[in-house]
Amino acid sequence: MARPRSPKGRAREVDRRLEEEFPGDASELCALRFSNPYELLTATILSAQCTDDRVNSVTPGLFARYPSPADLAMADPQELEALIRSTGFYRAKAANLIGMGNGLVHRFDGEVPTRIEDLVTLPGVGRKTANVLRSVAFDLPGLPVDTHVGRLSRRLGLTEESDPVKVEHGLSALIPASRRGAFSLRLILHGRAVCRSRRAECGACCLADFCPQIGVG
Repeated sequence: MARPRSPKGRAREVDRRLEEEFPGDASELCALRFSNPYELLTATILSAQCTDDRVNSVTPGLFARYPSPADLAMADPQELEALIRSTGFYRAKAANLIGMGNGLVHRFDGEVPTRIEDLVTLPGVGRKTANVLRSVAFDLPGLPVDTHVGRLSRRLGLTEESDPVKVEHGLSALIPASRRGAFSLRLILHGRAVCRSRRAECGACCLADFCPQIGVG
């Protein structure tokens, strides 16, 4: 095929090829285990500076103890801290989780909102987490930008921005709304498995034939 020259052309080809490597929708591609939006929100807050596997080892007991936002809002901080200690930064995370539970109960009738503008008002929730919720839990347009997404987007010539919000808006202009969440998760999976920060496996990369970084440096 002809080498895609524009950022939009490269983005669409990246999207197409990574779908072959990592099939499934955003919910299926998400490594965090959850059964409802509240659980995904809780798990995503815990995932800050922590592996998904570690979060998944903690959340079954956490969800059994606090099955609803109302239960979490009334949690004893020390008991909650003990349950989530292994995820790191447990005091701050416990405070955010209790605050999130209170926010859902008192401002959103116990339901996780779908609007980014509402989600980011909850403790521990930034745009990345809000976009995870929208795309994974609600099947709405959302493009979470983490370090993998930012790094691969720059390597592939999809953006020159380093600010996550600018990367999000730039990529969103290149990818159809219905595909943004899965596109982000596939970039993350590709970044972990192949296009790693310190040692990219370019010989095993399905994007190597049009990657601007091949032969550079």
